[in-house]
Amino acid sequence: MHAVILAGGKGVRLRPYTTALPKPLVPIGDQHAILEIVMRQLAAAGFKTVTLAIGHLGHIIRAYVGNGSQWGLRVGYAVEDSPLGTMGPLLTMQDRLPEHFLVMNGDILTDLDFAGVLKHHEASGAPLTIATYARQVKIDFGVLTSASGSITGFQEKPSIDYRVSMGVYGVSRSALAKYTPGLPLGFDELVLDLLAAKTPPSAYEFGGYWLDIGRPDDYDRANAEFSTIRPVLMPFESAAITPEVAELPVPAPRTAFDDTTDEPTTVGAQSDGRAA
Repeated sequence: MHAVILAGGKGVRLRPYTTALPKPLVPIGDQHAILEIVMRQLAAAGFKTVTLAIGHLGHIIRAYVGNGSQWGLRVGYAVEDSPLGTMGPLLTMQDRLPEHFLVMNGDILTDLDFAGVLKHHEASGAPLTIATYARQVKIDFGVLTSASGSITGFQEKPSIDYRVSMGVYGVSRSALAKYTPGLPLGFDELVLDLLAAKTPPSAYEFGGYWLDIGRPDDYDRANAEFSTIRPVLMPFESAAITPEVAELPVPAPRTAFDDTTDEPTTVGAQSDGRAA
């Protein structure tokens, strides 16, 4: 199984934490970066290979992750040099991707079954599968409906229930076939095109733990909850064993060739798939 991790964004909403560190490397708890947790989860789920789409401060991510062997993974890199949206980076690496693969943002904390998402996707026959999460918004006002100058309905402080994308997708190469590499492709455009073509995405509904580290409040919450949620996020980790801490190394100069995996880099986009 193969995963693509989108780790090229600037993370401007998370400043000042991301002034010197790329968002996927901000620390959670006392011992782990977000990206390390994701890598360990993918390895435990049975993934063997990962492509990291890097851009902003990507040399630091490359120096930290290396070839992925510390987690039992084989890691390659795709360098993003211009904004191409969420799905645009995938177009630049199509020739290196299997028919079905997982795509995810590199800054989420979740106990989602990544292998389950990919297996569901393959079985569904859909070109795209979206992992979804239930959210609720409480309206703090009385909501009115009206027609022809008269009030026709009233709800006192209603709640709106909806499902959101978790930033984790099962993708088939066929979903990308008609798009031109090097041109922007957003997640919204891909979904709308699939709906218009009557080939709708499949939904993988999830009700466990999920936190998108997008803003300082989210990051503070992640750190506050981590000691409690750690056994859920990393059930494969023995509580009696202190995990080895990976130090941030001095970044090596970026070259046009990835000497950690013997694979050439791919020049493409710089985006984490969401508003920074």
